[in-house]
Amino acid sequence: MKGKTHIALVSLLGLGAVLAVAQTAPPASKADPSKTDPRSDAKADPFTESGQITTGGRTASYVIHHLPPSSFPDLPGSIADLLTRRGCMIPQTYEAHRPENVIKAALEHAGSADWALLCSVKGVVALMVFFASSPDRPMVLATTPETQRLQAHGSSRILGFNWGIDPASPGEIHDARIGRDHRPSALDHDALADSIVDYRTVYHLYTKGGWTLVDAAE
Repeated sequence: MKGKTHIALVSLLGLGAVLAVAQTAPPASKADPSKTDPRSDAKADPFTESGQITTGGRTASYVIHHLPPSSFPDLPGSIADLLTRRGCMIPQTYEAHRPENVIKAALEHAGSADWALLCSVKGVVALMVFFASSPDRPMVLATTPETQRLQAHGSSRILGFNWGIDPASPGEIHDARIGRDHRPSALDHDALADSIVDYRTVYHLYTKGGWTLVDAAE
């Protein structure tokens, strides 16, 4: 899910504007005749939401699969309890083959054991980060309606959720910067890869007490 091209560092002050550009949904993907219609699964799965939206002057059906916090047994109990109290469900990308969009990484500093996840409540998704130093005070890096993060896939042209997160090592960020001008100093801890599936990735970095972005534009 990682982009590998142009890199530009921007401050948290411009976070909203960068996300608005970086996270614009791509054109519909080509049909895959090996896929079956996922709407049949939605009827039997209480954690799956389906419906219709109008996009580009056309009505399209969508299916979004979710998982409860209990599907991620490695989550610290305090975080899982907070998510449950808030009614959080973890949306899964349309290409998911195992539970995803909950990650552990050294995001605050080298050696820290932090968590990041997507939390969906009443159709709105938030990208949340829990530092080990303050697990009861999560940070929200971005929010958007679920229906703004959909794209077509498979032969049925059903829309699916396209927002995925992963940990990004210092080496991965270094490799993405090769050949770029005005590169910041080498990192000693992880970043958070924030992706549109098969399309584009931005990296959230926590440095000097604040968040910045590295934009891996295609």
